[in-house]
Amino acid sequence: MFSGKTVIVTGGANGIGKAIAAAFARDGAYTVILDVNEEAGSLATENWNSHGWKTAFYQADAGDEEEIKKVFQDVAKQRKQIDILINNAGVSSFMSIWDVTKKDWDKIMTTNAASVFFCSREAARYMPSGSAIVNLCSTRQSMSEPNTELYAASKGAIFSLTHSLAVTLGEKGIRVNSISPGWIETGDEDSLRPEDHRQHPAGRVGKPEDVAKACLYLADPHNSFVTGENIVIDGGMTRKMIYLP
Repeated sequence: MFSGKTVIVTGGANGIGKAIAAAFARDGAYTVILDVNEEAGSLATENWNSHGWKTAFYQADAGDEEEIKKVFQDVAKQRKQIDILINNAGVSSFMSIWDVTKKDWDKIMTTNAASVFFCSREAARYMPSGSAIVNLCSTRQSMSEPNTELYAASKGAIFSLTHSLAVTLGEKGIRVNSISPGWIETGDEDSLRPEDHRQHPAGRVGKPEDVAKACLYLADPHNSFVTGENIVIDGGMTRKMIYLP
């Protein structure tokens, strides 16, 4: 489906981002991982290329405007254009509101939200009509636990940036959508308890591949009528009413 297409996945060296990058590479795309983790990124692309997949790795901070400009310019120079961008880079930060500093706020808003804006803008410079951008949001953009203000604010920003960018970049024929994952287990699945699975209406905790499949759908040029949308992938948890016994 994506043979000959050029895809950039930010934060693609581990977890959900790695599963997304693998899905596109497996489907024939030239897949670029952009990540701060040089060891993990280099190892992933080296392994994939040994299997005949076409991948590349750039060590860069998705929240650094100047680094991003250089990376996207270099990818476009080599590949002529960029077809798909997956804005996945992000960090979690849960702490008491009484302990949050301006430095904490700036760090997570830059890494999680500003990266979406600057990466999307730079990618759009080299995107032809029919291209697609997918932003990784979170169900925490609409629901919360205590002491998650920083993360919730950054994901709320991504939710709003998605529909705003969809309208602006729609003039260039670029679609922009987002995905809000719920509980996606990226570590040891064997550590999950039966009740962790049972609490989900879908009957299980999510896997990175569940998110990757949605990225493939949103990036598919055949789905040209889907833009400005946010797809929730959480096993039904945001639809479940919960009362104390």
